[in-house]
Amino acid sequence: MLMRNSIYILTYPDLMIYVIQKRSTDFSLMSRILKCLKALSDPTRLRLVALVHHKELSVNELQQIMELSQSRISTHLRQLYEAGILVSRKDGKRSIYQINRSALPDAKDCIKIALKGATETEEHKGDLSNLKRVVKNRNDKAQILFNQVAGRFDRQYGPGRSWQAFGHFLLRVIPPLDIADLGSGEGLLGELLARNARKVICVDNSKRIVNFGQRKAKKNKLNNLEFRHGDIETPPLQKNSVDVALLSQALHHAGNPENALSATHKILRPGGKIIIIDLLEHNFAQAKSLYGDRWMGFPKNTLHNWLEKAGFKNVEIADVAREEEPPHFETILATGLK
Repeated sequence: MLMRNSIYILTYPDLMIYVIQKRSTDFSLMSRILKCLKALSDPTRLRLVALVHHKELSVNELQQIMELSQSRISTHLRQLYEAGILVSRKDGKRSIYQINRSALPDAKDCIKIALKGATETEEHKGDLSNLKRVVKNRNDKAQILFNQVAGRFDRQYGPGRSWQAFGHFLLRVIPPLDIADLGSGEGLLGELLARNARKVICVDNSKRIVNFGQRKAKKNKLNNLEFRHGDIETPPLQKNSVDVALLSQALHHAGNPENALSATHKILRPGGKIIIIDLLEHNFAQAKSLYGDRWMGFPKNTLHNWLEKAGFKNVEIADVAREEEPPHFETILATGLK
C-alpha cells in the first residue's frame, strides 16, 4: 500500500512488516528497498542469508546443508546477489558467497530483519547443525593434507615458499623480541628466529606438526622456541603479549582471513608489528586440492583494506618474488603497526 509520505511493505510473514517512513521523494531509495525486500520475501532465501552470515559458503556446501537441488539454490543466490545482499568470489570453478558487508545502509537494515526472520523458520536449527558439520568436514580435509606432510613439510613444495621471500621477511624482524609465528607448520621460520629472539611461539592447527616441531626444538636445544596447538583465527596467546606476529603463507589457509587479522591485532602489544607473506591473487585452481588452500591468494587492495579494518596503521604491501615456473606464483609482503 503506497501513501503520500510513507511506504508500507508486507513481506514474508515471519520477516515481519517493514515500515519505512520517508519525508522526501527519493524514489531511487524506494526502488532499492523494494528490490531488497522482494529478494528477502522467500523463506529459502532467508535461510541462505542466515547461513552465509555465519560463514562464506560455496553452492555445493549450501546444497549439503539445506538438502536442496543445486539449480534451486543457484536461482535464489542469484536473486540475493542482484539485490546487493550477497557478494561472491571465484575459487577456481566454484562460486563462494558471503554477506555484502559493504552494502548501503538501507540494504543492511533489510539484512538485519532477514536474519531475525530466519531464526523463525522451521529449518533454522537443522541448518545450523548441518553448517557446523560441513565446516568441520572442510577443516578436516585441510588437516589431513597437512598431517600427511608432517616430518617432510620443509622439503614439500608449496606456492610462495621461496628463500627470496623469507629473506625479505627476516629483514623486518629486529631481535630480541617476543614473536608469534601463526600457521607456523613445523617451525622452520621460528627455528631461524629463535637464534636471536627473546621468545618465539609457533601456532599450528595440526597436532602432529606441533608434536614434530616440539621434538625438533628440543633436539636443537632451542629453549625459547615453543609450539602451541591452535587456529590462527583464535590463536592461543594472551592479549598484548607479543611484539611481532608473523603469518608466512598462512593467511590463505584461514576460513576467515579478516577474523585472523583481528585476532592478530589483539595479541600484539601497542606498537607491535604484523608481517605477512602470502600469495598475490592467482587463478591456479588446483592449489586448493594440491596444497589445501582456501583462498587463491589476495589482491593487494583487499589485504590493505582488511589490515586497516582490523586496526593496523602504516600499512605497506610490496611485491617480493615471482616464480619462474608456471603458474608463476607471485609473493607479496604486507606489514602494519598496532
